[in-house]
Amino acid sequence: MKQRIITGVLGGAGFLAFLWVGGWSYAGLIGVLATIGYLEFCRMKKIPFYSLEAVTGLVLMWLILLTGLTEQGFLPPIWPLQMPDNIQTGLVVFLTLMVISRNRIQVEEVAYLFLGSLYIGFGFSYMIQTRLMTDGMIWSLLALTVTWANDSGAYFMGKRWGKRKLWPSISPNKTVEGSLGGMLLSLIISAIIGLLFPELGSLATVLGIGLMISIVGPLGDLIESAVKRTTGVKDSGSLLPGHGGVLDRFDSLLLVFLVLHTIQLI
Repeated sequence: MKQRIITGVLGGAGFLAFLWVGGWSYAGLIGVLATIGYLEFCRMKKIPFYSLEAVTGLVLMWLILLTGLTEQGFLPPIWPLQMPDNIQTGLVVFLTLMVISRNRIQVEEVAYLFLGSLYIGFGFSYMIQTRLMTDGMIWSLLALTVTWANDSGAYFMGKRWGKRKLWPSISPNKTVEGSLGGMLLSLIISAIIGLLFPELGSLATVLGIGLMISIVGPLGDLIESAVKRTTGVKDSGSLLPGHGGVLDRFDSLLLVFLVLHTIQLI
């Protein structure tokens, strides 16, 4: 518990410092985290980092990250930094690898890596793009702090009062009581941020976004838990003591930023 708290506080403070600086410093940090997250994704399936298929997925993920920068005007919109050219190119390369490898690279592996490239690439890309928006630091702060509040509230409330399992077949430690506690703390933090930063819109709007985050965040956590169950690993990595790997720490945020942009709430 102590190790988890120390890592969370120090890691969160460092991340917020990069968020405040913004620009290429923040984008570079996200790029590093995305790369580590993708390598963890390969490791969970026991796919060598240096294999041709893993490198193809890594390149596709980086194309998605860089395309996000072109959409915000940080890079020129040259091919293949355009949607959907980058995804289609990656798909063609992956399918071609199955043929030229004489089926050594099988469809299950290709599907896994292709999905990982999109999941990790878009999630981290929208984290960068949000910061580059008007009032991007505040919007990013809202998404980050509410997600963290949801995770912390669910963890501590679940430890103290959790009895009924939320989804035992995927994540046996999550409870209904913990989820409700996380949702409550998310709404409290949303209200505080909404009052401190009226430029985000009405308090009702900010609370609505906070409620959405409190639902999507745990879903992102369950998605990664499902992947870990399928691949037979406990944690995606060991980079963050008490938390596991990058994907273990950012699984909720990846889906939160992806969904908020998809439904155009931010």
